[in-house]
This record gives sequence, structure tokens and C-alpha cells, in this order.
Amino acid sequence: MARAVELTDDLLQDQLNRLGEGHFLILSWCTLCEDKTVKYNITNCFDDLKSAGITRTKQTAVSFVETLWALCFVDIRDERNRKNIYITPHGAKALAHLVKSNRYKLKSSSYLEDLKS
Repeated sequence: MARAVELTDDLLQDQLNRLGEGHFLILSWCTLCEDKTVKYNITNCFDDLKSAGITRTKQTAVSFVETLWALCFVDIRDERNRKNIYITPHGAKALAHLVKSNRYKLKSSSYLEDLKS
């Protein structure tokens, strides 16, 4: 049993180490949106990643989100003709790990900035 836990820990560490800046930003922006009780969807995510200079295509934004979903770091829910993104408890732990590692810096979300206006 101890060996299984060790393998799980190793796998999680490898998964966390492979997360890129786009993954970090999506997890961060999802958390900020949930704190403000606003929905965050794939279109908002794409606009934010484009504004941050991470991608120019929606396909790349979707692949970032799908990766986070496959790792159980986010949930994607169809709500009112939108695919909204929600951080999971596993995603919150992953985000905490990334914040502590100081690998990436938070960039502003165009979506959240527009809500302030």
C-alpha cells in the first residue's frame, strides 16, 4: 500500500510540474471568478489567454481547459448554452502548489477587468 501512495505522489508531482503558464492562469482566473460569484466560460478564458499573450487560437484555450479537466483540476458544466469552468478541490491544491513554486506570475483577466467597468 505504501508503494501505491508513493506512485500516486510521484504521478501528481509529475503532473504539477508539467502544468504551464496557461494552466496556472486558468486555475487562478477560475478561482477569482468564483470568489466574485461570476461565471467563467471557455470564451472568457480564450479572451483572457489571448490578452495575456498565451495563445491566439480558441482551440489552444480549449485544449488547456480539457487538460485541466482530464486531471480533475476543473469541472466543465453546460449552463445556459455556455461551457462554464469551475475549479475543483484538486485544482485548488494544484494552484496552491503553483503559487508556492513562484514559476508563474498572475496576469490580469480582461473578463474581470471588464466587470469592474
